[in-house]
Amino acid sequence: MSRIGKRELVIPEGVTINIENNVVSVKGPKGELNAPYDKLITVEVNDNKVIVKRSNETKQAKQLHGTTNAIINNMIIGVTQGYTKELEAVGVGYRFGVSGNKITVNAGYSHPVEILVPSDLKAESKSNTELTISGIDKQRVTEFAANVRKVREPEPYKGKGIRYKGEYIRRKEGKKAA
Repeated sequence: MSRIGKRELVIPEGVTINIENNVVSVKGPKGELNAPYDKLITVEVNDNKVIVKRSNETKQAKQLHGTTNAIINNMIIGVTQGYTKELEAVGVGYRFGVSGNKITVNAGYSHPVEILVPSDLKAESKSNTELTISGIDKQRVTEFAANVRKVREPEPYKGKGIRYKGEYIRRKEGKKAA
């Protein structure tokens, strides 16, 4: 049995969870999130706890059991605390610029790359080499951070590029001099 699927999720103060037509709605102080779930899964709210159960022991039901539980847990965390991803630009002339809902990335190309920030996310820059992306939906925050990172992924020889804060880049030695 799935350990993650079996866990009971405690609903914190100020969070309400509604279940209608196989859609879970979580509303909290930071906003509201909705997520559909499969008919093989049943979600119950009892005594300030969320319990996820599966209807049978088929492979698909087992796969969806833990996934549904994890998605609901991520929604609860998102509407209470929110999620952040921090990026850093490493390299000469590599930097971020945030103005309104637009991020300008200088990453060694002949032109700056402009990326529009989705309306449900917030981007801010502490310094010109650090960027923080925050929001309530974990999937949206991490996907947008990955798209910004794709502008110039870190290379293994000098380590230049855009990386997550604290990310370890495995270095290669390079060619030996003759």
